Amino acid sequence: MANKKLELVPTLSEAFELGIKNLFPLILALILYLITIWIPYLNVGTTVGMYRLIIDMTKGKAINPLAIFDKDNFTQIGDFFLLLAFLGIGVSVAFCFMIVPGFVLGIAWGYAMYLLIEKKVLPLEALSLSYKATYGEKWTIFLIEILVTLLIGIVCVLLALIPKVGPVFSLIAALVGCSFAVAVEAVLYRHFSAKVDDILGSAPAQPAPAAEE
Repeated sequence: MANKKLELVPTLSEAFELGIKNLFPLILALILYLITIWIPYLNVGTTVGMYRLIIDMTKGKAINPLAIFDKDNFTQIGDFFLLLAFLGIGVSVAFCFMIVPGFVLGIAWGYAMYLLIEKKVLPLEALSLSYKATYGEKWTIFLIEILVTLLIGIVCVLLALIPKVGPVFSLIAALVGCSFAVAVEAVLYRHFSAKVDDILGSAPAQPAPAAEE
């Protein structure tokens, strides 16, 4: 798996199938997330819950929209904020070097939060693993994400131009489009999660500490 590279068409095709399979649960989860995002503290748990939902999708599990409210989403809240702090500081500093490094680092670290939640690694290790896993594939990630964003945007704008019913159709298209974007994220993370498993599996074992005399 470590030598397999992302491909544009197969990734989008797989994401389309995954998105169709989970369309209604995804839309419901997105709606629940959006209408509760303004509630302090709860919004932290629901944000982690959305990450967990995507992780579940990579494993073929059935999506439960109400799972974004599970109390287990708060168990890693400290590491969650630490990782956000490291991400914010690192990317902000990288942007100071003529902007482009900030975008590159943002892509390279884009899967750190998933790794933190799924692999139970520390924040700095999650950043390091995400960087290693995405090495050599950042342009492909960027191309996939920009195409998906443009496609959703164009469809929503065109539907909004329809007289009277345009805004309603545009809103529906936005929800479906966001669900597809989530599916794309799930397919991408499944690819990089497998690469991280290879990285962790090939890491040399730490020597056992010497017994005290």
